[in-house]
Amino acid sequence: MKHSIATSKKKRNQLVRNLPDCGDILRGSLLERIIRHRQGCPKCARGKGHRIAVLAVTYPGRKIRHISLRSEQVPLVRRQLDNFQRLKAGLEQIAALNQQGLRAKATAGKVRRHNRD
Repeated sequence: MKHSIATSKKKRNQLVRNLPDCGDILRGSLLERIIRHRQGCPKCARGKGHRIAVLAVTYPGRKIRHISLRSEQVPLVRRQLDNFQRLKAGLEQIAALNQQGLRAKATAGKVRRHNRD
């Protein structure tokens, strides 16, 4: 039993080391939109419009905030969104390992108590 607990701790520590920097994360979705000016823009008059990137973030109460991005911000936002997903997945894995550890310790405690009787 100790071997599996030690293995879980080793896996957990590895997961912790592989977590992205918590200061380099963003939550939300990256969207691409096309905006069109009503008048005075030849490109919009031809029906082409202008592509823009938007970060959409949902808040409690189903409120969504859209943040327009400059094209040079898009790679940073993509990386930070990816980091958020990696962090979230890593935390889920760590929590699962911690739960397994609790179950293993509880089972080991029951076996010891049973042997005393």
